[in-house]
Amino acid sequence: MPAQTKGSGPKSSSSLSISEQEYKKVAKKHEPARPIWTNCIKAFFVGGFICVIGQAIQEAFMAGFDMTSKEAASPTVAVMILISVILTCLGVYDKMAQWAGAGTAVPVTGFANSMCSAALEHRAEGLVLGVGANMFKLAGSVIVFGVVAAFIVGIVYAILGFGGGHL
Repeated sequence: MPAQTKGSGPKSSSSLSISEQEYKKVAKKHEPARPIWTNCIKAFFVGGFICVIGQAIQEAFMAGFDMTSKEAASPTVAVMILISVILTCLGVYDKMAQWAGAGTAVPVTGFANSMCSAALEHRAEGLVLGVGANMFKLAGSVIVFGVVAAFIVGIVYAILGFGGGHL
């Protein structure tokens, strides 16, 4: 086999490189178009449907157990979380989320889905280091944000006098 001389072999990788702008242009050309309006409509209706289910559950608690709207709120949230976790375990919630996108990110059910998904994904690593640790990687930031936001809102309410005079 004859030895390759300089310049007779395959082109070097440096002569094949393109600039970042050229790459973005080529990638944009071959990227499939996103159906933005279709996605928005799907998200709107699925998110609305989840909220309608929540409202129906709350109305059932109010009618069946003679509760006020405020009293029925907590059991309604608990049932919505339970439904979300069951659907996540069955793989239904994830398929629904792929189809509807952001519509399934309704705060209670979306957060329950993300917690349950993390727990299911890491269950092979054990209950403490797998499920517990990885589940709370997501929850930790949400809980910290909630606590800090509540603290700041409480301070603002106290300064403005909306706190009911408990200071």
